Amino acid sequence: MRINSIQESEAVGQLSELYSSIAGARGGVSDVLKLHSLLPQTLKDHFELYKTLMFGLRETKISRKQLELIAVTVSACNKCTYCIAHHSVPLKQILKNDELLKAIQVIDLTVLKSELDPLDYDFVLFAEKLTLKPYEVCDDDIGKLRGSGCSDEQILHVTLVINYFNFVNRNVLALGVELEPDHETKCR
Repeated sequence: MRINSIQESEAVGQLSELYSSIAGARGGVSDVLKLHSLLPQTLKDHFELYKTLMFGLRETKISRKQLELIAVTVSACNKCTYCIAHHSVPLKQILKNDELLKAIQVIDLTVLKSELDPLDYDFVLFAEKLTLKPYEVCDDDIGKLRGSGCSDEQILHVTLVINYFNFVNRNVLALGVELEPDHETKCR
């Protein structure tokens, strides 16, 4: 990492409490969260936002598969190998299809169009566009999601998840967060 971070064994006070809480929920504290260790409030807020977006908005009925699909798509667009690796773990467990996972990891639209449900494919296209060309997102893009059956709440949820992963990818890339050898144990 390009900046200092405080390891779990060195943490005290609020940071130690946060690390214990996160480790209990996730099997450990990943380096993407440790990068916040110098500003513990940002760690707390980041982790709460992550939990809300990925697990807490059940009322939108956006599936875990779709959320992880978005996470890997955004991370692939940004060439963030750290987040691709982390979010490919649960996506692999859900998909049970290594070839499809590889196509998602490189955004092979030909394979994805033929293998994904139409709504999931629309999410990939929207995530790719919002990540790579946010200035081109227009009414038609939102209309396409509505035409696929998405409510405004679902569109908001998907948009927030896309933007969240762009935030995380940029932190990882800017600060040089490297993939932990035991990352799979922290991907629950």
